[in-house]
Amino acid sequence: MREPALEIQSLQKTFTLHAQGGVRLPVLCGVSLSVAAGECVILADPSGAGKSTLLRAVYGNYVGQAGRILVRHGGRTVDMVGASPRLVLEVRRHTIGYVSQFLRVVPRVPVVDVVAEPLRAAGVAREAARDRARRILARLGIAERLWPLSPVTFSGGEQQRVNVARVFVVPYPVLLLDEPTAALDAESRRVVVELIEEAHERGAAVLGTVHDALVRARLATRVETLGPPVAA
Repeated sequence: MREPALEIQSLQKTFTLHAQGGVRLPVLCGVSLSVAAGECVILADPSGAGKSTLLRAVYGNYVGQAGRILVRHGGRTVDMVGASPRLVLEVRRHTIGYVSQFLRVVPRVPVVDVVAEPLRAAGVAREAARDRARRILARLGIAERLWPLSPVTFSGGEQQRVNVARVFVVPYPVLLLDEPTAALDAESRRVVVELIEEAHERGAAVLGTVHDALVRARLATRVETLGPPVAA
């Protein structure tokens, strides 16, 4: 059996609602799962079950109170639960790509540079990075006239495609996808599904959430819940 590219062991995450008298809200209660290179694991829980929280914890945005999140990073394994901020940034730069539900960018930065930025952070020369950014923007149907503009002015569907572009422009070994096809028209959804399939075929370990049953059936090599597993 292949060594997992991502392994989550007994992860627990509880939020404390300070504005509501310190109420504690358990969200992840001993979650365990693994994703090998070349697998596409889709979480099929209903809304509110903690799927997005799990993805944010893997990416290092949230820190679990217990458990481990083991990521194969280069030639070693990194536990994202206890990793230093510098190491978390290094893992994000080279190993984990994360398509979140919201695009957060610096205003006034042209979309071509927004998409090229992860490549620049990984050491790719500016013009080479911008050239790759232009190619994936064109593939995702972002009109060339928009490339010099900031994506903060774009529609929701256009922003989601930019979100996808800035992750898939880099061949990350691990991909976290939080509803990557949400708010997209049929043609854009088709292209995003193709990009995910290509990443899966090159050996990326993919963990994501997809509410669209047809997209889930097409992409998933395995369907899981945050409780017992369900059939694909």
